[in-house]
Amino acid sequence: MDTKGFYIKGYQDKSIYCKKWSDLGNTEPKAVIQISHGMAEHIDRYDDFARFMVQKGYVVFGNDHRGHGKTLDKTEVFGHLADEKGWRKTVRDLNYLREEIEKQYPEEPVIMLGHSMGSFLARDYVQEFGDHLQGLILSGTGGKLGMLGNLGLWLAKLEKLLRGKRRKSPLLDKLIFGKYNKEFEPTETPFDWLSTNEWEVRAYVEDPLCGNIMTAGFYVDLLKGIKKIHQSRNIEKMPKDLPVMMFSGALDPVGKEGEGVREVQKIFEEHGVKDLQVRLYPEGRHEMLHENNKEEVYQDILNWLTEKAGEHYVKRDSKLKS
Repeated sequence: MDTKGFYIKGYQDKSIYCKKWSDLGNTEPKAVIQISHGMAEHIDRYDDFARFMVQKGYVVFGNDHRGHGKTLDKTEVFGHLADEKGWRKTVRDLNYLREEIEKQYPEEPVIMLGHSMGSFLARDYVQEFGDHLQGLILSGTGGKLGMLGNLGLWLAKLEKLLRGKRRKSPLLDKLIFGKYNKEFEPTETPFDWLSTNEWEVRAYVEDPLCGNIMTAGFYVDLLKGIKKIHQSRNIEKMPKDLPVMMFSGALDPVGKEGEGVREVQKIFEEHGVKDLQVRLYPEGRHEMLHENNKEEVYQDILNWLTEKAGEHYVKRDSKLKS
C-alpha cells in the first residue's frame, strides 16, 4: 500500500492538496475512484475506505476542497471557498485533479464518488464534464432546497452584504444544521446525526479540520450551487448512459430520511438516466462510510464497481479519445 500527498494547481492557480492511495505492484488497476468530500471535513477521513478499495484492485484519488483541510492556507478562513464564484472554482478543481489522474492512468475508467456537499459538487461536475467519467457514486445526497433552503439563501446573501463574505455565520449554521440532531435526542454531541458509531462521531468532533462554522460567503455558494444543479436545463446536460449509484442512511436528515434521495432518483429518471441504482440502509444516518455497517456499504460499492468498471467493463468511447 502506498499513500502519497501532493499539490496541484487548481482553477486560477490555486494550490489544491490531493491524496493518492495505490498498490505500487498493481500497474493496471481495474479503475480509478475520485473522491469529492463533504462540507467541513477533509480527504484523509476516507483513508479506511480507500485502503479497502486498493486491496480490491483499485486506485483512489481525492482532494481537499478550497477552504478545507490542507488546501486551506494561513491567509484564508476555514470553509470559505473563494471571494467570487467559489462553487464554480471548486468544481473546476475537481476537473484539474481528474486531468492529473488521466495523465497517470490514461486507459483506466474514472468513477467519481461524492459525499454530501461533495455529492452536489459531483452532480454539478457531471453536468459539465460528464463525458470524462465512467461512473458516478453519490453518498448522502439530497434534493431541492425547499422553503427552508431558500430562506437560508436569502439570509446568507443578506449576511454576506451586511457583515462580509468572510465572516463566520453561526446563524446559518444553526438554521441549516440545528434541527438535524433533534431526531436523535438524547444526544451527546452536536454531530450525532452523522453516524450511529460513537467512535466515528467522537473522532469527527476531536478533529480540528472538521465541524467548523462556515462563512456567509460559503453558504451563498453552497445554496446557489444546490439550486443550480436542480435546474432542468443543467440536469439535461448529464450523460444519459452514465452509470449512477446512490446510497444513504434511511435516517439521514440531509436526504430527508430517504425522501430527498428518492426525489433525486425521480429527477434523474425523468431526464433519461438509464442506469441507476439506489440503496437506503435501515437505521443508517448521514455518513454511511463511517457507520457501524460500513463493511456492508464498502462491499455494495465494490459489487457495483465490479459490474460497471471491473475487468470486463467497456469504457465509454467519449469524444476525448477520438
